[in-house]
Amino acid sequence: MASWIPTVAAVGMAIGPPLVYVDQAVSIVRKKDSTGFSRDVCAILLIANITRCFFWLGDHFELALLVQSILMIIAQLALLYICVRYRPRVSPENFGASSRPLSFWQWHTYAQYIEFLAGFILCSAILFLIFSRSELYVTILGFVALGLESTLPIPQLISNYKQRSLYGFRASTLLGWVGGDSFKTVYFFLQGSPLQFK
Repeated sequence: MASWIPTVAAVGMAIGPPLVYVDQAVSIVRKKDSTGFSRDVCAILLIANITRCFFWLGDHFELALLVQSILMIIAQLALLYICVRYRPRVSPENFGASSRPLSFWQWHTYAQYIEFLAGFILCSAILFLIFSRSELYVTILGFVALGLESTLPIPQLISNYKQRSLYGFRASTLLGWVGGDSFKTVYFFLQGSPLQFK
């Protein structure tokens, strides 16, 4: 195999998944309306990738995958900001009518999301400092990150079902999920990544 192929694959692995959301973000900004895109997708990806960063601290997997997690966190923070800024006029948080406990992930301001994520990072850091020497704990972190990310399409499916429409959800995002997961699977097996990524 040519020596440049693994490098190109690693770069693609690092930057490809975050780029999937560019078209979704541009569409929301153009319409000035985030109707149709579930902010819960951002929640899943933020929590999963933050957890994956802590997993990396305990089990150094490929640098390309760590870079991917960091870029995904940045991309999802930007997309979340856009979604909050251009939230639908008719949304639970605009009427104080969220059915979720503590209105989880349906908060009114972007700062509330950042406060939650800061608290999550702080709690994760404390737990990591306490349990990082435990191989079991580190392994569980990896599986938690993987398990969370595997639920990614569920909130979008629920959102589409409730709307009885795909309005606002970009086909490019769906294609990115399918194509990206296929590429990732092949990449993980060829690179001998940890079990949590296979």
